[in-house]
This record gives sequence, C-alpha cells and structure tokens, in this order.
Amino acid sequence: MAEKSVRDASGPVIEDRDREQAKIRRRAFVGQMIVGLLIIFLWEFLTWIGWLDSYYWSSPSTIVRTGWVAITEGTLLQDLAYTSGATISGFILGTVVGSALGLSFWWSDLYSRITEPYLIAFNAVPKLALAPVLVIMFGIGFDSKVILAFLMTVIVASIAAYSGVKNVDRDLEKMLLSLGAKRHHVFFKVVIPSSVPWMVSSLKINISLALAGTIVGEFISSRQGIGRMILYAGQILNIDLVWVGVVVLSALSIVMYLGTVWLERLLMRGRTPKS
Repeated sequence: MAEKSVRDASGPVIEDRDREQAKIRRRAFVGQMIVGLLIIFLWEFLTWIGWLDSYYWSSPSTIVRTGWVAITEGTLLQDLAYTSGATISGFILGTVVGSALGLSFWWSDLYSRITEPYLIAFNAVPKLALAPVLVIMFGIGFDSKVILAFLMTVIVASIAAYSGVKNVDRDLEKMLLSLGAKRHHVFFKVVIPSSVPWMVSSLKINISLALAGTIVGEFISSRQGIGRMILYAGQILNIDLVWVGVVVLSALSIVMYLGTVWLERLLMRGRTPKS
C-alpha cells in the first residue's frame, strides 16, 4: 500500500518537472528570437545613422536585397546545395569510418596500444594546412571538398568511440564471456550500445569541423560553393555579396547544428532520462 502511494505521488512530480522544462524551453526560444531581432535592428539602425560604415558592414536590408538578386539572377542556391552536399557527405563518411575505427580498438589491446599514438599525432596535424595538397591530388571538384570534410571529422569520431570503448564495464564483459557468450555477441550487445553516448557527443563538433573543411577547400579552388562565392565577391570588392555569403553560412551552420541535435535525441532515445 505504501509502495503504491509512493508511485502515485511520483507521477505529479514528474509531470510538473516536464511542464517546467517545457516552459523553460519556450522562454529560451522566445529570448533567442528577441536577442536576434535586437541585433538585426541595431545593425540596421547604426548603419542608417552612420555609426557603422555601410560599405564595410553593409546592413540587413541591403543583404536581403543582394541575397534575393543572388538567388533569382545568380547561383546562390546551387552554391548552397554544393556546400551542403560536400559538408554532409564528409560528415557522414568521417563519422562512420571514425566510429568504426575507434570501436575496432576493443578487439585487441596490442592493436589499440600500437595505433593510439599515431591517432593522437594525426589529430594534432593541422588538416587545413594540407588543403592545397588535397586539392591538387583530387582536383578542384566535389571530391576534394568531401575529403577535407572527412579528414576534419574522422579522427574526432574515432577518439570519441575509443573513449566509449575504454569505459565499457569490464566486469560485465567477463561475466558474459564466462557464461559462454562469443566475443562478437559482447561487441554488438554491450560494447557498441555502451559507446553510443560517446560517439553521439562528437556529432555537434564534427558538423562544424566538416563545414570548415569544405569552406577552406572552396577558398583554395572551386567552381561552386558559398566559399567560392565569398572569395569572388571579395576579389571584385562586392562587400554586400560577401555579407550574403557570411549570413548564408551562419544560417547553414545553425540548421546543421539543429540536425545533429535531432539526430542525438533520436539515437539517445530511451538511454537518458527525459529532460
């Protein structure tokens, strides 16, 4: 009877907590919108009164007009699709390959000990400095941008997966093996599920790294892409078009970040308490 009362009493507490969290999320969203609109208003106002030089800083209204021209008369949408495609392709490839590499360390302590120092060393290499070489090797097309995005993400993903492997419950592994479980059973039933939170934690970092790699590749040499558009606009001193590219990249990064947040919630569903 007492146990039933405790369960009944916990129901309203959990509902109140969920309601409070939902209220906080709504307030945070409203606050974010207000801050964003305030920044846009101040930017427009300060350029209108001349406190900000409109040649260097442009203005939100001018950026919107220039962006509309770039959409209707230029190649902005094609450039956006090109940059997005290269970023997402490199992100997916780097995350999958890196996670598989990190998980493979579980199979052999000797293999992991030999490989780990080289993994750390490669992570310290400034991959963006290799961009000119990669562009020469793979050409100025789509492939070189994907390779750059891949290199920016693969090591981070592998280190995250390896961290998950090292934190798997060893006692649980030994118990399952002693009960007759095969190593591949332990790997798929224990190691991978236990490492998922660690791998998921790298997604938000990797998407921004992938975008950075793609943009740098487009800066060096490319026929398409937002990075190429920004570089071209700078060369012809069209500062308004430069700001269009910057704003589009900012919006793209936000959309991709929200996509990784959604993916994280999907992968972590049922693993963590609802907040």
